Amino acid sequence: MASGTQAELQLVELTRDDANKVVVNLHGATIQSWVHDGTEMLFVSKKAVFDNKKGIRGGIPIVFPHFGPWDKGPQHGFARTSKWLLKEGPTKESNEDIKAVFSLTDSDDTRKLWDNQFELDYIVCLKVDALFTELVVKNLNDSSGFDFTCLLHTYFSVPDVLKATVSGLSGLKYLDKTDGMKAKQETAEPKFIKDHTDGVYIGATENHYITNAAGDKTIHVVKRNFPDTVLWNPWEAGAAQMSDFGENEHLKMLCVEVGHVAQPLSLSAKETFSASQTLQIVQCNK
Repeated sequence: MASGTQAELQLVELTRDDANKVVVNLHGATIQSWVHDGTEMLFVSKKAVFDNKKGIRGGIPIVFPHFGPWDKGPQHGFARTSKWLLKEGPTKESNEDIKAVFSLTDSDDTRKLWDNQFELDYIVCLKVDALFTELVVKNLNDSSGFDFTCLLHTYFSVPDVLKATVSGLSGLKYLDKTDGMKAKQETAEPKFIKDHTDGVYIGATENHYITNAAGDKTIHVVKRNFPDTVLWNPWEAGAAQMSDFGENEHLKMLCVEVGHVAQPLSLSAKETFSASQTLQIVQCNK
């Protein structure tokens, strides 16, 4: 890891055993490590900045209340750059799962950008061969609703992105951000990543499979209430424009991001929205 000491980072560990653990950084409640059977499954750039200000380049940042460039504040909103609280745990469940709950509520800083009262709960559960995460959004306004988009920006570690594939996208309409947001239809099944990729797949299936992930493992991505999937790799030229992205690291990562981003979601006062993602190891090629 780059700048910042362990104490300054304020890390929370969920540990089943030495070979299976998760590390959550309270800065953004970003999951910055998921180790399965001794293999790190998430990508974090060697040049990632840990200054409790900038979003962490890798792991699983939380995007809220806005996906993409935002005229009211930072790109992808403020959740990934805010200080979260550890609300519960980590605790061992009766089935040996390790669970923790993190929380973010509105503050003077958030209301200056987005004048709403809210609470976010982020539930993280480390299972035998899976990582479960659930985002709960609560509108605490007295009478007014609010609109938002949200996403889990998962960076998967891959030995060689040219050999990795993503399934469950064929036939879907997607917005190609590398080509002026043109609406296109995906024809590949599975999808290979061969160059700069940035597509918002609308109404995507609840299941994706990522092959040739870290440790040559296959990951089954199961999502609930996240209707869209974003596929992203900045490739060499895009990565070179990011100060916190190392040279040639684009070949070692792949973002498959589940979210509610194609259209904003409206939440009435006192209402709650929840959505989840399960990353299940279904095959280990040994």
